[in-house]
Amino acid sequence: MIPLILFVLLGLTILVLFEVRARKEAASASDFATEPAASADDSGCCGQHLVCERETLLQTNAEIVYYDDEELDTLAGINYADYTPQQEQMIREVFQTMQGKDVPGWCRSLQLRNIQLPLDVREEALLIVRERRKK
Repeated sequence: MIPLILFVLLGLTILVLFEVRARKEAASASDFATEPAASADDSGCCGQHLVCERETLLQTNAEIVYYDDEELDTLAGINYADYTPQQEQMIREVFQTMQGKDVPGWCRSLQLRNIQLPLDVREEALLIVRERRKK
């Protein structure tokens, strides 16, 4: 009887560990950025997001602003890892025409539209946002 109870407890422990791991992976996948990018003028911002929650995610009037990129709406809901080379190029072309001051707003717009950036474009966007926060 005791070995059966131990076996059941072991199974439950493994099940709980897998559930915790799955939730952590899902949470990290939903974060747009995980690297801190705070500066002195970010008072109240945790710095854990590409664009500050204080300015975007907490707004009640989350209005989508387009940056002459309506064609990117075809990518809504698609994981960036599943993009074709043509889809990645489409995002890069829009990003390369962006002015630095528009990048944070563009990233907010993409988040609201459920469009993911490829990793290389995301890293470049993070660099631009960090530089703009330092100013």
